Amino acid sequence: MSGLLVAGTTSDAGKSLVTAGICRWLARRGIRVAPFKAQNMSNNSMVCADGAEIGRAQWLQARAARAEPEAAMNPVLLKPGSDRRSHVVALGKPFGTLEAGEYATGRAGLASIAFDAYAELSGRFDVVVCEGAGSPAEINLRAGDYVNLGLARRFSLPVLVVGDIDRGGVLAAMFGTLALLSAEDQALVAGWVVNKFRGDVGLLRPGLASLERVTGRPVLGVLPWLDRVWIDSEDALAVAGWRREQTGGGLTVAVVRFPRASNATDVDALAAEPGVTVTLTADPDVVAAADLVVLPGSRATVDDLRWLRSRGLDAAVTARAAAGRPVLGVCGGYQMLAESIVDDVESGAGEVDGLGLLPTRVAFAAEKVLGRPHGSWRGHQVSAYEIHHGSATAVAPAESFLDGHRAGAVWGTTWHGAFENDGFRRAWLTEVARAAGRSWTPAPDAPGFAALREDMLDRLADAVDTALDTSVLLRLLDSGAPAGLPFVPPGAP
Repeated sequence: MSGLLVAGTTSDAGKSLVTAGICRWLARRGIRVAPFKAQNMSNNSMVCADGAEIGRAQWLQARAARAEPEAAMNPVLLKPGSDRRSHVVALGKPFGTLEAGEYATGRAGLASIAFDAYAELSGRFDVVVCEGAGSPAEINLRAGDYVNLGLARRFSLPVLVVGDIDRGGVLAAMFGTLALLSAEDQALVAGWVVNKFRGDVGLLRPGLASLERVTGRPVLGVLPWLDRVWIDSEDALAVAGWRREQTGGGLTVAVVRFPRASNATDVDALAAEPGVTVTLTADPDVVAAADLVVLPGSRATVDDLRWLRSRGLDAAVTARAAAGRPVLGVCGGYQMLAESIVDDVESGAGEVDGLGLLPTRVAFAAEKVLGRPHGSWRGHQVSAYEIHHGSATAVAPAESFLDGHRAGAVWGTTWHGAFENDGFRRAWLTEVARAAGRSWTPAPDAPGFAALREDMLDRLADAVDTALDTSVLLRLLDSGAPAGLPFVPPGAP
């Protein structure tokens, strides 16, 4: 066995979760499997045990594979700091910046890092399941590509293309993806997977038969829509996964929609708690009405603070604090709660006023803090991770909260992932409910967050096992793309 590339007709077609499902399915068969994404563009990341920073989706896929997450699984991570600049993390460590104008031409060094990481990883595992990025038919970027067909060509990987039928037009997207590729790239595209299907699959079969006929490639199967498969999203905030019925006495949580939200998966654990409804918003009225407001992490703290003020959200948050109504800031959101912020690193803005809701001063340093801290809160053990340039120090006495501070009903911490600790999360939410005048208490039979994640991964693997032609999948892993796959014109220009 060797490797496989899971590509998609579009972003968010389901590549990340299909990759995770295949990893767990192979791991359950006793195969040593590792995930790989040569380049990820995401502000949701995770710190590995050795201090390396990788994309959160690859961390989840490693857990699916029952492998220890490591830098080689996501050797290049781009973290957008603005519309035209991304901060580069290479092999888990800061590597500089990449301007938008450099994207098509400035990636040769990054490609070398990624290819070396794949080769090293494939030497230690039976199978490496690779996830592509965006669409392989982005022919304007093909010359320097090393995450889609560039990777597949380098290592002769068979390619499965996933399409999201929930978007509509999936058959045309699949055909068009193939028809825009060069003959050499087309030779590695070995099959199709339809994702997120709801309804009677019999109605779809005539279209699938036509797709197979005009492309000369099999449809390996149709994966069903899986409800509540949403945690550890690669995108900024997985809103659709939070929708649920509000129950009497429940808690409402408003999460501020920062333009550069980062590691906002912190609120996933809150949303998974029965009786807690999470809403993503940029509306001051929603912020004012919620039982709890969360200012999540940000990749551009000063810029997002400026945006917060431009929307009038600062006044809504400040009014809540004055009235003793709960506010939580995590990492960048915590930094915004300070009296002042000194940032000559991330934004170059120098000293700016914070919201003044915590007696702290934040200073940004060039060196990024990466760690896996442990602590406790009121007897509850907490394991977390931290990724930040800005650090807060108290300028007046304040109650400690994890590594941060609390003043009245305002809490702040730089620790990501803290709310995945079940005992801590439920105890803290109980205190929030009291402060908000709600009767919410934790459901005694509710599963823990780690159990929910494991259940999600097993459901993905079950779907792979029952909905896909796994004999074809294993054959691709053993032998690669079959020879003689037909060329579909017109091909890349």
